[in-house]
Amino acid sequence: MSAPSQDVRRLTVSDIGRLYADGERIPMLTAYDYPTARILDDAGIPMILVGDSLGQVALGYETTVSVTMEQMLHHTQAVVRGTKHALVIGDMPFLSYSSAEDALENAGRFMRDAGAQAVKIEGGVRSARIVEALVKAGVPVMGHIGWTPQSQHGLGGKVKVQGKSKDAARSLLSDAIAIQEAGAFAIVLELVPEQLAAVITSRLHIPTIGIGAGPSTSGQVQVITDLLGLGTFKPKHARAYADLQGTIAEAARAWMADVAAGTFPGPAETVRMDDEILDEALGRHADDRAPGAVDRSVGAMIPLDRDL
Repeated sequence: MSAPSQDVRRLTVSDIGRLYADGERIPMLTAYDYPTARILDDAGIPMILVGDSLGQVALGYETTVSVTMEQMLHHTQAVVRGTKHALVIGDMPFLSYSSAEDALENAGRFMRDAGAQAVKIEGGVRSARIVEALVKAGVPVMGHIGWTPQSQHGLGGKVKVQGKSKDAARSLLSDAIAIQEAGAFAIVLELVPEQLAAVITSRLHIPTIGIGAGPSTSGQVQVITDLLGLGTFKPKHARAYADLQGTIAEAARAWMADVAAGTFPGPAETVRMDDEILDEALGRHADDRAPGAVDRSVGAMIPLDRDL
């Protein structure tokens, strides 16, 4: 007899805190659909972020600002259905947390309607009050400072590293401390100089998850399309571990060639039926022909009085 399978338990923010306390580096990837989420979950990824990067890498928008709450909920539901173990985090979209009331309503939709176990909010000191209100209401919150895509127009529009000047570095450190004190369980550091990210990480007692912030953070996050080699934009901070764009294109061209040559579908992809049953269905069976009738198999018609 085979050994009974162990029950799979979904991770919580407490589990992420234990990984951090044990000194384990914490990986997080984005996902936007059921099959990808299922693969990442089976691979053992502990945290999956349904990022608002969805807008650019899956929906074709120019920025994340265009992503709606309904779209985020739709894709979060798919990711939750594809996971049994990973902690799923829903990314609060642009203007969905402009007030504490809005934040509570929309975070509640992520948790109640989409099944997420936590939400992510951009901003430091300016968002601390929102984070605190959510945490007090029982919603686990991941912070996000540094380059914050939803605020890109206020940050000059062009993607760039944050915190390189004295004042900017001090501001980021204040942001990180404010988010921690507001009760966040972790914080994303995006496009931050590695030395500053290391200092911020050393001064916090919650995990930092870096993206373009060097190797000294508590964990790392990547956009799944960057990891898999999908798309034409290749950020400096990303490393492709596959070339799915090339693989998919090659598969599509090979299939198209087989269709053109008539070799797809072949016997392995084709279903046949019993020839005698087909003959009966088309009125080509001997019982369907009147005595002395000429058999015109190709043009024969189905008798109107058959089985009526």
